[in-house]
Amino acid sequence: MKIALKSILLILALSLTFVSCREEEKSEVEQLAEEEGAKVKIKDDKVKVKTDDKKIKIKEDDGEITTKIKTDNDDN
Repeated sequence: MKIALKSILLILALSLTFVSCREEEKSEVEQLAEEEGAKVKIKDDKVKVKTDDKKIKIKEDDGEITTKIKTDNDDN
């Protein structure tokens, strides 16, 4: 009984270690928000991220997530 309990605890500890060390990829919005000079505004169910050349708006309505990306082009 002691051996089974020790084995289960060891397996549990190893599985938690592997799960906690896993790297998660960041979304494009999170990467832009971390850029230098990025402005992030959060209101109720809206998130706005503004950088030098992009404006991103994320809105949630009734469980639906809408993302709008606007890129400023200087070549017009």
